[in-house]
Amino acid sequence: MIGFVAAAILSFVPAFIYAAIAYWLDRFEKEPRRLLFGAFIWGAFVATLGAIVWTGLAQVSLAIFIGEASAEVAGTTLLAPLVEESLKGIAVVIIMLAFPEEFDSRLDGMLYAAITALGFAATENLLYLYFMGYQESGVGGLISLFILRVILGGWGHAVYTAWIGLGLAMSRLHPNRFIRFISPFAGWLLAVCLHALHNTMAVFLAGEFGLTGLGLTLLVDWSFWIVVLGLVIWEIRREQHHIATYLAEEVMAGIIAPGHYNAAKSFSGQLRNRLRNATASRFYEACAELAHKKHHLATGVGDERNTIARINQLRRELAQLAPKVPAV
Repeated sequence: MIGFVAAAILSFVPAFIYAAIAYWLDRFEKEPRRLLFGAFIWGAFVATLGAIVWTGLAQVSLAIFIGEASAEVAGTTLLAPLVEESLKGIAVVIIMLAFPEEFDSRLDGMLYAAITALGFAATENLLYLYFMGYQESGVGGLISLFILRVILGGWGHAVYTAWIGLGLAMSRLHPNRFIRFISPFAGWLLAVCLHALHNTMAVFLAGEFGLTGLGLTLLVDWSFWIVVLGLVIWEIRREQHHIATYLAEEVMAGIIAPGHYNAAKSFSGQLRNRLRNATASRFYEACAELAHKKHHLATGVGDERNTIARINQLRRELAQLAPKVPAV
């Protein structure tokens, strides 16, 4: 029992910390915590249980044709990535379809996908740390797997599934029809391929060449992490540019003051005002959403009538909130 509790703490506490970091990176328009929590729960329970069942069934079926040993390798290197990324991606699809108003940017899609994947990783790590770590090698085995899977490989699932979120977001937000059509499949395929690459390297390189193979596997993993972090930073800058572009008109119209505008396009300025004033959080989130909606209107994304109605609603809300927020 003590080993299981320790494994649970070492799996879920870091997952919550990683999720908090991902949430922090969503700088200007925070996504609803209830949806992020739901995504985490889906990953931790629905996707994990589904992956165990469906990967196991597929592996047993495959063993009939190629033998148990080969089926086990195929299950790890191919079947698991296919099943796991598909099940994690379903959560993002559900959020996009059920709450399209909360799917305003490509960063939103990546965030929902990453949070789902972190939930999945938490439960998967719990199972590995307890059954393959603690039960087989005691505390030493648990700590070794904790360092390997949670510390050194902690962002793996989030990075794979982030590509699915990016693909789905582009399918909703990109003005080009062909890109909207192909993006979900491309994002899913890239997630599966990266996941399969990691699993294959872990089986053949780390298994055959020890620390050298493990080091090469981690080097490849971390390289992709850096790429995704670069994309996240790019998207943050892109959102900042949209705020600067589309809120200038609101200053000219007298809806917000120049001080509001300067703070809205600066994360540090927003943070400073949010700490000083309780109304500021909603005010700046409404500013960011208004910029997104105006960009959607300008690029022909979504239903034009609904977008215009939402823009007008946000303008009225900002006009009401602006006097309560210091324009500094």
